[in-house]
Amino acid sequence: MTDSHLSNSSFLWVSAGLTVPDDKSPKTASEELAKLRLATIEEAGCFQFEVKPHNDNPRKFTLWEKWINQDALTQHFQEPHTLHYLSLELTQVDYIEKLGDTL
Repeated sequence: MTDSHLSNSSFLWVSAGLTVPDDKSPKTASEELAKLRLATIEEAGCFQFEVKPHNDNPRKFTLWEKWINQDALTQHFQEPHTLHYLSLELTQVDYIEKLGDTL
């Protein structure tokens, strides 16, 4: 789907902050987050899923996500690739912000 196809729709934007605990490897977390990203961007309701490492702290990442709606985001957490990533316990969630479209 393209954004122009859904130009009259509202999207769900999500920003999330993640931290790698001291007993986990930031390199492993980065590798697994990259795999998660590749699988997630193939989901029908996902328009964007970016994983951004912090320049000043290799244990921190920010996710920027764009979903068609809350149902698509809810389904994301039922997908095998998401469940697998969560089972690894490589990161903890610092915050989740759900945002509307820009004005």
